[in-house]
Amino acid sequence: MRVHALRPEGIAGLPTASASSATSGSPLLAAPRLSIVVLRFANLSNDPEQQYFADGVTEDVTTDLSRLPGMLVISRNTAFTYRNKPVDTKQIGRELAVRYVLEGSVRRSGNQIRVNAQLIDAETDTHLWAEPFNGDTSDLFALQDEITTRIAVALNLELVGAEAARQTEHPDALDYIFRARAAGRRPLTREIRSEQISLYERALALDPDSVVAQSGMADLLAGRVLANMTDTAAADIVRAEDLATRAIAASPNSPLPHYAKANLLRALRRFAEAIPEYETVLALNRNWVFGFFGLGQCKLWTGSIEETIPRVERAIRLSPRDPALGVWYSNVGLVHLLQSRTVEAITWLEKARNQWPAQSLIRGELTSAYALNGETERAIAELAEARRLSGDDRFASIARLRALGVYGAGVPKIQALVEATYFAGLRKAGMPEE
Repeated sequence: MRVHALRPEGIAGLPTASASSATSGSPLLAAPRLSIVVLRFANLSNDPEQQYFADGVTEDVTTDLSRLPGMLVISRNTAFTYRNKPVDTKQIGRELAVRYVLEGSVRRSGNQIRVNAQLIDAETDTHLWAEPFNGDTSDLFALQDEITTRIAVALNLELVGAEAARQTEHPDALDYIFRARAAGRRPLTREIRSEQISLYERALALDPDSVVAQSGMADLLAGRVLANMTDTAAADIVRAEDLATRAIAASPNSPLPHYAKANLLRALRRFAEAIPEYETVLALNRNWVFGFFGLGQCKLWTGSIEETIPRVERAIRLSPRDPALGVWYSNVGLVHLLQSRTVEAITWLEKARNQWPAQSLIRGELTSAYALNGETERAIAELAEARRLSGDDRFASIARLRALGVYGAGVPKIQALVEATYFAGLRKAGMPEE
């Protein structure tokens, strides 16, 4: 069963629109913020029978976008009434009361398929985003699945960015939510996280019952505890737990509060409890790439280390330009480090450092990898940076790191790997035992 349209839920003040009413001659409605129509993708192949693949991509993109929280997506049946007609984006936007139009094409040549997609602002008829997606036809269903998922993930980032950039004279709760999300597209620092939290505070002041604002704030508070970017960890955890609990009670079928709760449990080192929450997120929205990463992390720290990299690599593959790449790279690097694949660990951890230079935990892992690889000077330099960036004394000694329980506490199999690799490398870099 496929669902082609989603009415926005959980965002106070967000209007809904009916696609059928928009085309029946009734008064035009104001376009909701996150509203889009996916036009039928054109078949540019010589073989007219390939239209089925183009239609499949169109249908699946429509379905995947409808799973995004707060997104209004015009149904496939209505969108297809525009096929074989000249595309007037502004007119379509007015008739369907949507802010955005997605159009695309499919071209097949031999065993290769290229899908092009482009996002258009229906109010201004300007192109906001365009990207090609390539693959071979050895497994058409798998190819269609990956292409449509990548389009949906990329559009989620682009649409939030576009909405955050819109000028408004009187911001409401949703405006501040979009701004907070857009701020997260920059390399994360303590200052940026504080800016995001301030924006969510404004959203909650305007709409205390907003599930989106509650979930976003809970996620941010748990996230900065996980990233060691807060001096108020205990208070952050308490507030995050309250917000996530209220959000789940209000909207149990939304992935947002479940994701916030999963991150909260991970921040509390309750990894086994976090796993079903991440699984719920992915059941509600298969395109939630952060869910794959979080689930991979929990598999690692509950002892199933071999299940980690495939899940994190799926997140990377589905969102190759994601702002969270630094975190994902570091997780892959850490798994390689724990499994004594030191050269591979360095490759991934250097990529992570380049993406997220202000993250002390990445610097600490890279310290260990360099030391184990005999690169002592680099190891010493990274350890100095880890200490400077951490904001606390966790990198003062092995005993301090062990006491914090950040790496594998409570799981003998993983703790043994941490002792034999990560801590061994830190010792070689000159970190004292006590």
